[in-house]
Amino acid sequence: MMEKDLTHGSTLKLIISFCIPLIGGAIFQQLYNNVDSIIVGRFVGVDALAAVGSTGSLNFLIIGFALGLTAGCGIPIAQAFGARNEKLMLQNIANAIYVCLVFSIILTIGTYFLTDDFLHMMNTPSNIYQDAYDYIFVVFMGITCTIAYNILASILRALGDSKTPLVFLGFSSVINIILDFILIVNFKMGVSGAAYATVIAQGLSALFCLIYMKKKYPILTFNEETLQVNAKIIKKQLNIAVPMALQYSITAVGTVILQTAVNGLGSNKVAAITAAQKIQMFFTQPMDMIGSTMATFCGQNLGARKAKRIYVGLKQALGLTLGYSLIALGINVFFGKYLLLLFVSGKEVAIIRSAIQFLTTNGIFYFTLSILFLTRNALQGLGYSALTMLAGLAELIGRTIIAVFLVGIFGFNAICYANPLAWICADLILIPTILIKIKGLKNDTTLDQIHL
Repeated sequence: MMEKDLTHGSTLKLIISFCIPLIGGAIFQQLYNNVDSIIVGRFVGVDALAAVGSTGSLNFLIIGFALGLTAGCGIPIAQAFGARNEKLMLQNIANAIYVCLVFSIILTIGTYFLTDDFLHMMNTPSNIYQDAYDYIFVVFMGITCTIAYNILASILRALGDSKTPLVFLGFSSVINIILDFILIVNFKMGVSGAAYATVIAQGLSALFCLIYMKKKYPILTFNEETLQVNAKIIKKQLNIAVPMALQYSITAVGTVILQTAVNGLGSNKVAAITAAQKIQMFFTQPMDMIGSTMATFCGQNLGARKAKRIYVGLKQALGLTLGYSLIALGINVFFGKYLLLLFVSGKEVAIIRSAIQFLTTNGIFYFTLSILFLTRNALQGLGYSALTMLAGLAELIGRTIIAVFLVGIFGFNAICYANPLAWICADLILIPTILIKIKGLKNDTTLDQIHL
């Protein structure tokens, strides 16, 4: 039996054992993303690094929507698995794939026509515009590969298997790094080479993951009935997945607005933010993965009607993520300067100084980000994904206030406080919401409302 049941046994032990592969996967993800940037920055130049970085928020807007969609489709699967309803689980898997296929087509067509307009609206500096377009256009045209891998990974996580996605993400990372050197260094394809490497690696990872699942998961045996398009199931999936996807995108709109303000400060500031964010993403991923663990944990235990277990698990996960946030802060403060040298030459003193300022300021507020990840994912696992859209809106408001009103006055200093303000704004929504829902769970009042 490859799948893992999170409804029995020690909650803390299960959370940690499930979370570790997710963290490993996230680290792999960031490693090969960082390798892209390292190779681009070292072999193509600072402007090319800035070009890739300038598309980060736009990438988050579109790819983030796709990731939210696939994660959301996994929630009903986890609930059905927790309830031991195999037929419903298979129906949810089949219809989740149909939903993701439709959205992959829509997103591919949409970005094909709108990428140029997006980059112009973001005030992308003219000296890096073409590289920015060349990079992000390829990424968007390969969005089907991204969605394919992530929906398969979501299915596996819903079944309690967080290790297999790690294996294939590791495989993808190795392939991506090899292709980076071949396409960027040997074939001189510049930023386009980095994009092609990412898309090809994710496509291969999805293919091999599918083959593996077919061979190793006898539970995933479909028949004509379970493969049918089911409007009721699709409606429930969309009710969960679309708000999750929009939550990502709403948050991303704020980063796009902020990136527009950063772009107006020149390519050196863009390069500084790019390098700093690469490091930040690497060290904040464990907090995010603890949150992702709780989405599956809450989903399965909700299906199993184990309210008290959800409450205990959330308390233990909170301790884990707050503790890690302090560790991440320490690493950024004491080792951030040395890590930045991976991306830019030591001669780029001004860029390094700006990047350190960004890392330190953000690091002080990592504890607020850890709470955000935990509460948002827990609410999504409990089926309240629509409420998390409000948190995404709060993040948007926080970043917009900085970008529109304060960057013009305080310049780069204001940029450094944009993320912390956004995280705090989101927490002001999420903390009282999760407390209300937990109170309901402790009283078992919400369990009567579950309809699988």
